[in-house]
Amino acid sequence: MVKSPALFVARRNLSRNRFRSVLAGLGILIAVVAIAALGIFGNVLSLGAADALGDIGNEVVITPNADEGFDELTERQVQSIERVTDDVTVAPIRTETGLVTRGTESRATTLYGIDDPAAIYEADEGRLPDRHTQGAILGSSVAEQLDAGEGNVVTIDDTTYRVIAVLEPVESFGPLTADDAVLLPENAIAGSGYEQVILRGEETGATAVAADAVRAELNAREERIDVFELSEITDEIDEFFSLLQSFLLGIGSISLVIAGVSILNVMLMSTVERREEIGVMRAVGVKKGEVLRMMLIEAGLLGLLGAVGGVLVSVLLAAGLYLTTPVELWILLDPANFFYLALAFAFGIGVSLLSGAYPAWKAASERPVDALRD
Repeated sequence: MVKSPALFVARRNLSRNRFRSVLAGLGILIAVVAIAALGIFGNVLSLGAADALGDIGNEVVITPNADEGFDELTERQVQSIERVTDDVTVAPIRTETGLVTRGTESRATTLYGIDDPAAIYEADEGRLPDRHTQGAILGSSVAEQLDAGEGNVVTIDDTTYRVIAVLEPVESFGPLTADDAVLLPENAIAGSGYEQVILRGEETGATAVAADAVRAELNAREERIDVFELSEITDEIDEFFSLLQSFLLGIGSISLVIAGVSILNVMLMSTVERREEIGVMRAVGVKKGEVLRMMLIEAGLLGLLGAVGGVLVSVLLAAGLYLTTPVELWILLDPANFFYLALAFAFGIGVSLLSGAYPAWKAASERPVDALRD
């Protein structure tokens, strides 16, 4: 039993011109896939980049201003930085290069002289001391190449160190990524000054406040230091991906407009072909609103079929992306991706209804006597 005559007639009319209806629905399907897939693709790129960058947005790098003739940060300047900053970790670093050797294996590497490695790094093997006074801490790549671990002995230039820890591998980018470095006690690095000071906070806002305080304190009279807030990089990257996503969605929207024109054309042709039929319906008492509803249901069914198909194809494409690339599952399951699926679905149906509105109004508004006479 058919509860809605308008729905029954709409389904029958779509079945009459099945091939044309399939083509119109296919246009909506392609457009929905374009919007959903491009939106998801842009979001996956953005989340992947944010994941690779890690927490660098919460870091600030302070270096001497070489353009003004300053080549190191003094102990007094470091004390000033510690005094004017709150809620951030202050890590002064001395840097040089050296040759680290174990047995017959050796490699040139960067040496960091750092007093409190536990404030910045995490250990994969051994324990990081709060006060680094002896021993070497190997980056993960260095330990792997030298086949070294906690308790082994390595030679750095002419000095022998016992390995007290191996750092956890870091997949993200950062100014102090130490996979290819060795951490030594601060006094093991020649010189009395520091090449850089790292500020790290739990939140970007805290590091931004600290950066401003350091600038005000140390650059009050002359530009002695450069302060580089890494949040500037993440902000620019976020802006780039925001533009990219808007661009991709714009391309998908163009596809949807084209699909809408296709449905408009199908509905107009259907209206012309069924002009006499609609005239008879109106003559036997079918109301104008019923005709209007019937035509809109036809357009809505085309949009529904195309949108459902488009969402299913988009989900399959996302699954293919997960299976064939290193994209992690949590990135694909991000709520924003489901939003793009819902957005594409809603746009598919909405454009279909809008495209069918004019033909529906045209068919419902024609006088029965005019339709039957012609």
